[in-house]
Amino acid sequence: MVLLVLCRSCVFAGNGTKACKLIHESQSERKVLDRLEPLVNKNFTFDQTEGEDSYTYVFQLCGDAGGVPQAGAIQVNKKDKKIKKIGLYTLTKAVGGSDWVMLIYDGGDKYDHHCSQKNRTAMVMISCDKNVDMGNFKVILEDREREHDCFYLFELDSSAVCPAVQSQLSAGSIILIIGFCLMAVYLIGGFLYQRLIVRAKGMEQFPNYAFWVEVGNLTADGCDFVCRSKNREASPGSRGVTTEPLEEEPEERDDHLLPM
Repeated sequence: MVLLVLCRSCVFAGNGTKACKLIHESQSERKVLDRLEPLVNKNFTFDQTEGEDSYTYVFQLCGDAGGVPQAGAIQVNKKDKKIKKIGLYTLTKAVGGSDWVMLIYDGGDKYDHHCSQKNRTAMVMISCDKNVDMGNFKVILEDREREHDCFYLFELDSSAVCPAVQSQLSAGSIILIIGFCLMAVYLIGGFLYQRLIVRAKGMEQFPNYAFWVEVGNLTADGCDFVCRSKNREASPGSRGVTTEPLEEEPEERDDHLLPM
């Protein structure tokens, strides 16, 4: 029996988040658990002192916390070393948002005098923190003054639940980057070819220098060809006069009009 229990625990520990058994199996909750895959097989501990009592809390994602079979979270009394199961990963619920996951372990040991002697429940709030893979694990509170639905609330920061960073580049930006890269390759490659192979000097080291010198003139010619549909000189018919130069009329002499 001991061997069977150990083998069963090993199987659970080797399945990652699949070792967690959901109370109500659903695809949405299973996807939430899959986000926590980087946190499996790791024990998170927190020491707490309440008056004369001191406790150590141990949490493990979909694994045996502190080596206790099926326990996802446990409480260890430092004085008498008594262990209480706060929640079982075989009774799991998972709720997630864009940058957080709430993991709930039900089925813990029953209270002795509180909460109508109901079972303990562990609730672990895992929040996004891009700066840490696994942050500090700590106890926020133990709510045991109710008649039922009492719980332990834990907190853990991790980058595992952070949303994936999406590319901020638009299609136009990508095209511009590709264009600049191609231009850089053209200029650098052409310069090295002209200098090392052709042995060009001065401005002739610029690739296709003769073509780029004429770009302005070629552009102007193309613009003139496309945008101007008529000749600059008007046709003879529109002027109504001949284009041949007129003969100069002999200068009229008006000396006889002058007073003597």
